[in-house]
Order: sequence, then structure tokens, then C-alpha cells
Amino acid sequence: MKSGITRVLWAILLVQLAIGLAFGPAASAQEAPPKSPSTMTRPGNYSRTLTVSKLKREYLVHVPKGYDPQTPTPVVLALHGVAMNGPLMVVFSGLNSKADEAGFIVVYPSGTGVGPFLKWNARGLKGDPAEGKADDVEFISKLLDELPGHVNVDQKRVYAAGISNGGMMSYLLAGELSDRIAAIAPVAGKIVCEDSKPQRPVSVIHFHGLKDDIVPFGRSRESTPSAIKTNSVEDSIQTWVKLNGCNETPKSDTLSKEGDEMRVTRKTYDGGRDGAEVVLVVIEEGGHTWPGQEPPVGFIGKSAKNISANDLMWEFFKKHPMK
Repeated sequence: MKSGITRVLWAILLVQLAIGLAFGPAASAQEAPPKSPSTMTRPGNYSRTLTVSKLKREYLVHVPKGYDPQTPTPVVLALHGVAMNGPLMVVFSGLNSKADEAGFIVVYPSGTGVGPFLKWNARGLKGDPAEGKADDVEFISKLLDELPGHVNVDQKRVYAAGISNGGMMSYLLAGELSDRIAAIAPVAGKIVCEDSKPQRPVSVIHFHGLKDDIVPFGRSRESTPSAIKTNSVEDSIQTWVKLNGCNETPKSDTLSKEGDEMRVTRKTYDGGRDGAEVVLVVIEEGGHTWPGQEPPVGFIGKSAKNISANDLMWEFFKKHPMK
């Protein structure tokens, strides 16, 4: 059993390692932002550290163009995948450009691990692989405690987005920190924690490719070791439809146009408590990618170019501040 788990984990690690190597200088250039002042009053990129449970943790902050320190500003947490880090997520997601356009702050926390190849404890592992993992919910909570001392945060509009393991972590945050996270946008990541108990409804917009071979749309294969098996994307969606009290029958529409390379459909479960929604965006030919962004390596699959995850998630986030 342990050897099977090791093989699967190494496969995931090698995929993300290839992504990291593909970014090359573009990612490394992000690793040394200017030294951070105590208050981030100007647009730019800042690097910060804090200590949580005796571990030194790091995160980057992108303050958008036109930022007014007198105005409460929305925040999007951007959570990287396995074997990545905050600087790599800057390039992978392309969220800085959207932040400058729309006027929100992006925070890129880094998980724990070896060197630049880190991961999140989304509580999906069982048995030996789960032992000794950092409490990343505590880290994000402490980060959210600290952040208002440096930028003017709109506490009603703090959101979380993430790719793969980072998407799994965003689901965990929705359950554990629902008093602080207004809505989430997982990309190619499913629920892996055993139970979600939000204190309030948390709206969800989930993006997933039907040809994602790393985090499959369906349930894990029978050959997948039980310690890291996952349920299907539909299971994740239905979990939050029930938690938010949404209508069980979705409204469906097509986001792609006739002749587009990839067909993209959207299911919207609305009518939840306090206006909560759960939305599933399905990219039929999509792989383990961030829609609207060029994949750094070919073997993770294709990325939709006819939609932008950044545009769609921000449109969704604007509709769902904390109430």
C-alpha cells in the first residue's frame, strides 16, 4: 500500500515540478519583491513572512494600480498546487493583471515542503501520509489577522481561489473559515476533507476540465491508493448545494460559441440562503489547467482560450460579498 501511495504522489510531484521548471526566469523574478514596509500604501509587489506554530511562513501581496489606502479593498487569496509556491502561482494564474484592471488585492501564500516545491494540507490524506502536516487553516487565519495592518482590507470581500491542491485548500477554507471567506473559486481541485461545517453559506464557482488526468472529473480510479482517493467533482458540487440550501435543479447555459475549439458549459444552482450560489463551469476538452491562461507544459492538457477563469470568478465574487 505504501509503495502505491508513493508512486501516485511522485507522479503528481513530477507534473508540478515540470510546471515549475517551465516557468523558469519568469517565476524566479517574482521571488524577490522589494522589501516590505510596515504599511503597503503604494501599488506594487510585497513579500512578507510570519511565524505560525514555530514555522516561518511566506506570502506575496500584489497591491493593484490605483489602490487608495483610504478605501477598503477586496482581497483574493490565490493558492498554488502541489510542488509549486506563491511566486509560481503569480505566473500560473495571471491574476495580477485582473487585479490591476478590477482593483482588488491578490495574496499568494506559500505552503510547506522542500525548497520552492510546496503543498497544502487540505486534509485529504489518511494514515501515514497525513502525519506531521502543517495546519494551513491556522496559517491562513493568522495571515488574515495580519494583513489589515498593512493594507486596507474590505473584510466583507475576502475570497479564495486555487489550482489543484490549492483548489482543495479553498474548499477547506470555505468550511473552516466561513466567517472570513466570502466565496471561493476552485480550479481543477475537489473536496478532500472528510466534513465541511460552514457557519454561513459560502458561494462556490468551480472550474474543471473533463480531460483532467491529474485530478479527474469523476471519482478516483479503483487502482488509486485509498489514502488519497477523491470523490467526483459532482460530489463536491452537491455537497455545497446542500450546505448552502440552493435549488437542486440547476440553470444551464453555454459559455462557448459555435465554432470554438472547446465547448464550455455552466450549471448554476441558485436560491441559496442569503443569496448563495454554487456554479460549475465544465470545459469539455480541458485538462489540468487555468482557463484563459497558456499551459506551461503540454502534457497537463489543453486550456480554454474562449473563457477566462479570472474574469468569470471576479464577476462571481462581486455578486457575493459576505452578508
